[in-house]
Amino acid sequence: MPGENLSRDEARERAELLSVDGYEVVLDIRSAVDEAEPAEGPRTFRSVTTIRFRAAAPGSATFADLIAPSVNSVTLNGRTLDVAAVFDGARIALDDLASENVLVVDANCAYSRTGEGLHRFVDPEDGEVYLYTQYEPADARRVYANFEQPDLKAPYRFEVTAPEGWQVWSNGAEESREGQTRRFAQTAPISTYITCVVAGPYHYVTDTYTRGDLTIPLGAMCRKGLAKHFDADDVFLVTKQGFDLFHEIFDYPYPFGKYDQAFVPEYNLGAMENPGMVTFREEYIFRGKVTQASYERRANVILHEMAHMWFGDLVTMKWWDDLWLKESFADFMGSFGLVEATRFDQAWVTFANNRKAWAYRADQLPSTHPITADIRDLEDAKLNFDGITYAKGAAVLKQLVAYVGREAFLEGARRYFKANAYGNTTLDDLLSVLGEVSGRDMTEWSRAWLQTAGVNALTPLVTYDAAGRITELAVLQEGDELRPHRVGVGLYRLEPDGALVRYARAEADVSGSRSVVAELAGQDRPDLVLVNDEDLTYCKIRFDEGSLATLRAHLGDLTDPLARALSWSALWNLTRDGLMPARDFLSLVLAHAGRETDVGVLQQLHAQAQAAVTHYAAPERREQSGRDLAAGALHELRAAQPGSEHQLTWARFFAACAASEGDFQLLLGLLEGSARIDGLDVDQELRWDLLLPLAAHGAVDEAVLTAELARDDTASGKRHQVRCLAARPSQAVKDQAWAAVVESDALSNALVEATIAGMQQSSQRGLLAAHAGRYFEVIERVWSDRSIQIAMDIVKGLYPSLQGDAATLDATDAWLAGHEDAAPALRRLVLESRDDLARALRAQACDAAAGS
Repeated sequence: MPGENLSRDEARERAELLSVDGYEVVLDIRSAVDEAEPAEGPRTFRSVTTIRFRAAAPGSATFADLIAPSVNSVTLNGRTLDVAAVFDGARIALDDLASENVLVVDANCAYSRTGEGLHRFVDPEDGEVYLYTQYEPADARRVYANFEQPDLKAPYRFEVTAPEGWQVWSNGAEESREGQTRRFAQTAPISTYITCVVAGPYHYVTDTYTRGDLTIPLGAMCRKGLAKHFDADDVFLVTKQGFDLFHEIFDYPYPFGKYDQAFVPEYNLGAMENPGMVTFREEYIFRGKVTQASYERRANVILHEMAHMWFGDLVTMKWWDDLWLKESFADFMGSFGLVEATRFDQAWVTFANNRKAWAYRADQLPSTHPITADIRDLEDAKLNFDGITYAKGAAVLKQLVAYVGREAFLEGARRYFKANAYGNTTLDDLLSVLGEVSGRDMTEWSRAWLQTAGVNALTPLVTYDAAGRITELAVLQEGDELRPHRVGVGLYRLEPDGALVRYARAEADVSGSRSVVAELAGQDRPDLVLVNDEDLTYCKIRFDEGSLATLRAHLGDLTDPLARALSWSALWNLTRDGLMPARDFLSLVLAHAGRETDVGVLQQLHAQAQAAVTHYAAPERREQSGRDLAAGALHELRAAQPGSEHQLTWARFFAACAASEGDFQLLLGLLEGSARIDGLDVDQELRWDLLLPLAAHGAVDEAVLTAELARDDTASGKRHQVRCLAARPSQAVKDQAWAAVVESDALSNALVEATIAGMQQSSQRGLLAAHAGRYFEVIERVWSDRSIQIAMDIVKGLYPSLQGDAATLDATDAWLAGHEDAAPALRRLVLESRDDLARALRAQACDAAAGS
């Protein structure tokens, strides 16, 4: 990616010089359907951009951004520039600026196969072509010339000439159409990275949202091949519920006209908040039976992107340092909105158990950073879309609501929108308004929570009198930065009917290394003390010995779903930290997961149990632990209510754990129809779930997978087949998968992802060992030659973590020591993988010691 980076200092200098009055972008994408591939070079489309901008210093110089195979002409203020002299493949040099300027760039831009820029997808089912754009943080320059930084906002007019019979959408509503050319309404001032074009023969459904005098046209679209699965009514239901809530609490009407939502193929992200034209990965359209957790996840993403219309689109950070100003708020508002406005009223349970697990991992990596990060350039920015910016930031905002009060928090948001509409802000802009409405000094809170890194551990310390009553309950805080926490402390006891229920609770301010919760003195001895009851703050929970013993025996008896989720989360953190043997965590899952009522928590437990076997179990125990999990999963599958979502969840987990010949015979029987489990519908998506372990263990061959693709000859089916083909237990297969991903750029982003996922099977450590050394030989070349998204997928996905040994750790250290001048973003990814491996080795040692 040489020459494509942009530093913060360059952006700041350009923002001080320029102000942009508007863009006119004209795209001709008729070449998208040309049957013949170009003789050489990539397939391209014509892009003509007119930018009107002012310069604070006449006679000065700057540059515009453009990544394109070729440029036909560049004209500045009527002066034709020498393309060869001013364009270097990523930037267009501009000199002798006037006070008011007009730049016209006529370029041939490349369609993308990696999800960056204008992505072109050919549907294998019917040969139809679909296009969509994805830009964050800086890929608009792959589609049109611009000033690619968030603080140079401007209004946009798009004009698109498309193939006959296609539909086209952009941020603004369609204003006119002449032949194959559509012209779209001018947008409000927005940043480059949230402009958007979607085009193709999409299936399109419409609706309308009304609130008083406000009317918002709604649209939702997907590929024609997915139309039969598209539950647009539910998408619109959540959309309307979100608009009702956000209009009520933000007191600022949605500012961008229409609201389309496109579900698009081969998408790198979950979704993107382009105003008026939100894009989502099409996997949120469910081809088979899924659990309510999947619907909740989709609804959360819908509300997350909608919250961005205010946090991020209306008011935008000046530079990527303050990415949290949009992502943390949207992440918080996703869960907040689910609980306040939709049927998913237990969303804080999912947040506590699932979303925060992402944050805890990220915050303990060597690359951890404050929520307000130090983002030097675009490569830094790309990697900062992480668990800290999203989930930790959201958890800290939840703590802020407890700290200042719900109404003060929302009133602060309302004033923030009105004061900064269509502008750009920094941390200080938000803190000043929150301090104003809450009456609290936000300086220390911000320093502790937003400007420092790391997670605290909170542990209860309880003393009792002779009668067994609490004389003192203190909360001990550990961590490099001892923060102020508003926490709840819950006391739970076992009732005669066996239920573990809360009988007392107090909220307190915790600060420093030791804080006393005076309100709980005099209470009867609890069986469980739960710090951070109701999940008000961001911390790792620890237990006293009595509480831990209670959970070992009675976790499934804990009646409150959020308390259970918090307990499971804490136990997983103990396992990851090497403080609890993996075998103990697995025993807890086998003993209590079958009683978990929240299916999202259950799915998280399944993923964690698999990770515990793969990475944290002592090597000599892996095989037996895997067999125990498979046996437990089969027991719960047979015991689950027929046709329930729990049954489906256990079926998928059993397939993923299958370890014996008997397991494989049952999976084959379910596929062929010779075996049945009452109520279990083996639909097409579940068939692929059953086939993956069979392929990985050599129980089905290529012919079976080819036949399955014929049965499901769709884009989704192709991804599944590629994953299964790469999972087969053969050295030749692994070599072929490696070559397809590392040595060639022929695969699309989706198929790169599928190939890596199939290749990396935990049962095939020996087959993968051949590539462990080669990994360190190629990653610098991969980083240099491939798009940043593909490079990230390869560097993270092919790291030899499954070798799980000290030799791999030593090889990683040798590469880091010998490549101190490698790209910082590349070194960060390798450092993160190294840390995960070192953590796994510590956990394995803990597990081994428990058995000695």
